[in-house]
Amino acid sequence: MEVEELKVKKQIKKYDNEKKALISILQDIQEEYNYLPPEALKIVSKSLDIPLIDIFGVATFYRAFTLEPRGKHLITVCLGTACHVRGGPKILEEFERKLNIEAGETSKDGQFSLETVACLGCCAIGPVVVVDSDYYAQTTIRKVSSILKKHIKKD
Repeated sequence: MEVEELKVKKQIKKYDNEKKALISILQDIQEEYNYLPPEALKIVSKSLDIPLIDIFGVATFYRAFTLEPRGKHLITVCLGTACHVRGGPKILEEFERKLNIEAGETSKDGQFSLETVACLGCCAIGPVVVVDSDYYAQTTIRKVSSILKKHIKKD
């Protein structure tokens, strides 16, 4: 995927070239490219006069940002205590098996990235899986296939 300099500069200009808007700018870039391409970060660095190392520091500090391309759909499996004791690890294993990837990876077809999180804050309805912005409560390994099919159909 090629980074369009004018597109990145337009996103920066949207925030009046303000350094204090760095996080918002990075969020917009990630939304556009599905990750933070190094070329885009260099443009931000030059445009805002912020050292590139500082931008990488912000991009790597916040878990919401990624420097690696993600799949079209992001699957997050909660492994917090409540979800863990209710089968979270087995659900994660089923996603890994169905997608032929491990947590932290993206499927070969670029459709799915699989991640884990320590807690989503919805312990009462666990185990919880989130795909993009869709929450799935009381997930079981039997529900994994239907969750995947639902998101494949959205394409």
